[in-house]
Amino acid sequence: MNINMTTPVSEKHRLHLRRFLPTIFLLSATLLIGSAFVITDYKEKFSELVSTKAVKDERSKLCETQNKPRGSDTLPGGIISATSDLQMRPLWGHQQKNSKKPSNLLAMAVGIKQKDNVNKIVKKFLSSDFAVMFFHYDEVVDEWKDFEWNRHVIHIAAASQTKWWFAKRFLHPDIVSEYAYIFLWDEDIGVDYFNPGRYLSIIKPEGLEISQPALDPNKSEVHHHLTKRRTGSRVHRRIDRKIGGTRCDKNVTGPPCSGFVEMMAPVFSKASWRCAWYMIQNDLIQGWGVDFQLGYCAQGDRTKNIGIVDSEYIIHFGLPTLGGSAENKTQPSSKQSHDRQTVSVM
Repeated sequence: MNINMTTPVSEKHRLHLRRFLPTIFLLSATLLIGSAFVITDYKEKFSELVSTKAVKDERSKLCETQNKPRGSDTLPGGIISATSDLQMRPLWGHQQKNSKKPSNLLAMAVGIKQKDNVNKIVKKFLSSDFAVMFFHYDEVVDEWKDFEWNRHVIHIAAASQTKWWFAKRFLHPDIVSEYAYIFLWDEDIGVDYFNPGRYLSIIKPEGLEISQPALDPNKSEVHHHLTKRRTGSRVHRRIDRKIGGTRCDKNVTGPPCSGFVEMMAPVFSKASWRCAWYMIQNDLIQGWGVDFQLGYCAQGDRTKNIGIVDSEYIIHFGLPTLGGSAENKTQPSSKQSHDRQTVSVM
């Protein structure tokens, strides 16, 4: 005997079920559609996020490439060495731990006939934290071995070339970037009254990007009144007087009244030398005319950042070099002077 245990659904329950079914269906449909929108929006945002990250990564790679030296694009950043120095390295073994790297550089065009005077200069600079480089215009190198400091000097030889020829080819800013100041001097300089260390202690606080020691007016060959030593002065930057047809006063801010040094013993900061190196023409010989353009490299106001140091002064003997006469050395032809001064450096 089978007994049916199913209880008939009451009319009331069926009524409630009919009433809620559309609501349940509507809620389900809403949830389904909403989920589709959420998923779509999520996909769009995720895609946008991935795209943004890709753009940022691409920009980062581009920046890294742009900041690399030219020609090193494919090299990993960790192995790139963009600059160098003039410090000599031992052939075997390691560099001495207590060896101090020079902070400044003296570069000179030299000939063996002036070796006694050059000896006086080098002794002062090597004892004052300087690297020293010789440009041998007479190609004589071995005869300098008589001096005990010779092995500490870098020697470069080329027949009958001036210091500007050497400087353009061997003093690229990336090569000398380790040096705070570059002294680019002639060999006919007397240093009896000059101390490199004291000189540096003056030009740094004075903010001189380009400078030169003043010339002893009683013993020197002087070409410009601005570079004469002023007794009792530490530094001067301008001159107030009439020079030829030019009246130097407060209204004149350029050479030869202000913002000017001569080419026999200029001193450049690292930043100013990077600029000046680009201005040196490949065919430059004596440097006439370039001295009038150095204000472009003063790293600011030439009337403030270029100056003459009076308290540490030198003697300019004006000796003939490179086989020329004293007259040829000090008096350029009118054509040479005109051509060099009209070189555009803009």
